[in-house]
Amino acid sequence: MTTHLRRAGLALAILSLLLGASCKGKGGAPAPGPAGSEQGRPAKPAPGAKKKILYRSTMMPNEISDKPGKDSMGMDMVPFEVEEGGGPVKEVQGRIQVRISPERQQLIGVRTAPVEIQPIERLITAVGRVDYAEPNISVVNLKYDGWVEKLFVNETGLAVKRGQALLDLYSPDLVAAEQEYLIALKSGAALGEPETVLKSARGKLALWGVTNAQIADLARTGEARTTLTVYAPASGIVVEKNVVQGQKVMAGEDLFRIVDLSRVWIIGEIYEYELPFVKAGQVVEISLASRPGETFSGKIAYIYPYLKPETRTNQIRVEAANPALELKPQMYASLRIRVDLGRRLAIPVDAVLDAGITKIAFVALPDGYFEPREVKLGARGENLYEVLDGVREGESIVTSANFLVDSESSLKAALSQMIKTAPGGDGHD
Repeated sequence: MTTHLRRAGLALAILSLLLGASCKGKGGAPAPGPAGSEQGRPAKPAPGAKKKILYRSTMMPNEISDKPGKDSMGMDMVPFEVEEGGGPVKEVQGRIQVRISPERQQLIGVRTAPVEIQPIERLITAVGRVDYAEPNISVVNLKYDGWVEKLFVNETGLAVKRGQALLDLYSPDLVAAEQEYLIALKSGAALGEPETVLKSARGKLALWGVTNAQIADLARTGEARTTLTVYAPASGIVVEKNVVQGQKVMAGEDLFRIVDLSRVWIIGEIYEYELPFVKAGQVVEISLASRPGETFSGKIAYIYPYLKPETRTNQIRVEAANPALELKPQMYASLRIRVDLGRRLAIPVDAVLDAGITKIAFVALPDGYFEPREVKLGARGENLYEVLDGVREGESIVTSANFLVDSESSLKAALSQMIKTAPGGDGHD
């Protein structure tokens, strides 16, 4: 009872002017009863319902009388129309069926939409970070010690081509290996020995990164070179340079890191409950804050098999072409994944009122009646809910001004409870 009184007090404060104007009608007369008409047509109440005029206080919602007069504050009580005698009233979470005249529907902006089977598309949004594609990373290091005699690529951020000279290196170990190869080459030719020793010497040079062209040039000239040129193993951008001219470098030390940025990865974060809708191969729309209005396209290449414990999110890897290098590593990106859920019975998102655990929708009935229904919802699309129970295909539901319809429905439910305790009501005094 207390809950209904509180709800009635709040709703009356919002609707007092509209209800007062509606009850006075033209020339200040009370609103017509069951035999009254709107726009030349009789207003049909719900089946089996009768109309009754009661009077309420505009300031004290719990003061109701079946006779005109003044309230406890000395103010005139205003008439309002209620239905009675129609049997038990079905109540849904403190709401009951309510009638709103066409004029008032237009005034408060009531709009309806049909319940129908239609395609549902779920939109998943995520935040991502652009990163290097790991297979496109190349590292330049050596298998021997040496000194940098000349450095051809002396800046980070430069674009290099596969086979482009990076530096000239002097290495005593490499010079000794070249001399061993020349000795094996000459002794094998002079003594007719098998090529086992020659192959071993040649294999040693190859393992140390000497190219076939350089070995052929060594055999042709017959002279060991004091310096050897190191070439770029792949095309890309130099993102790390850990060497300067004249520096001594050690075997295994990384000198350059070269990355091909023509394709990049975007590492996105999606929530755990979105995992059932995400599959490898789905198309992803990518947008950047630095390029508003533009979108790039990628595909989900991999879904990581674990969650990040700090954020409870699952990472996905999106691969995207980057021919103009507009997707730069470490940029933040917005990801949009559209998931087609097929055709299902659906209602607009705006039609649903959240009543905590339950969800409410108002069904439009003939003659201006609106009935609250508890609906069971399924998957949510971008602008639609799949509806599993509560409404049927072909029914019309309210999609605009739901709050005002809900307020009148709650008010009517609260007044119905108060009528039972008011003088002349169905309950006790």
